[in-house]
Amino acid sequence: MQYTNRYHSPLGGITMASNGEALTGLWFDRQKYFGGTLSAENEERDLPIFEQARQWLDIYFRGENPNFTPPLSLHAAPFRLAVWEILKSIPYGHVMTYGDIATIIAKQMRLQRMSAQAVGGAVGHNPVSIIIPCHRVVGSNGSLTGYAGGIEKKVKLLAFEKTDTRHLFVPKNGTAL
Repeated sequence: MQYTNRYHSPLGGITMASNGEALTGLWFDRQKYFGGTLSAENEERDLPIFEQARQWLDIYFRGENPNFTPPLSLHAAPFRLAVWEILKSIPYGHVMTYGDIATIIAKQMRLQRMSAQAVGGAVGHNPVSIIIPCHRVVGSNGSLTGYAGGIEKKVKLLAFEKTDTRHLFVPKNGTAL
């Protein structure tokens, strides 16, 4: 059985999912791949894991770095799991490029190279937004691309972290932040 609960953030509604012990999903309402890991049978319930996630989100949305991570339970292909582990290592307030992640994955897999587009697919399917910080991934040229919650939310999440965005831009019109 899976359980859900809601969180009202400054950026809109968030749905959290759990197996009863750990978070299995966390999505902004109407984001791409919303509920991708959520089974058809689920029940809204308040659980200790949701309280932990709310505490984490409250700290985060105050513009502070939470000093803990709620328990997570992630199930995916090994490639995606490896990418998500790298995402969790990106420091608060910093960004990393898809190419940087591809280089790390290639080394881990003992390959000469890895496609940044393949990494982008794994990043985009991250089921636990914000806590697994896929919003900290940018294009090699500093472009803010590929956030399932939308570029506007990505920009705001980076602002909560006080990330230096002077070298980043929105690709459609090339506008610097």
